[in-house]
Amino acid sequence: MDFPQNPSKYSAEFKNETIKQLTERRYRVSEVAENLGITRELLYQ
Repeated sequence: MDFPQNPSKYSAEFKNETIKQLTERRYRVSEVAENLGITRELLYQ
């Protein structure tokens, strides 16, 4: 089994809240990314 070279720097809580913003609150990916200070591409990973 292959493991990522670098462990995730984002907590499970952070990831769950991000998903909530996209699914329950229906924010656009670009809005969420901008609010979090990360790229849209990172959200798709």
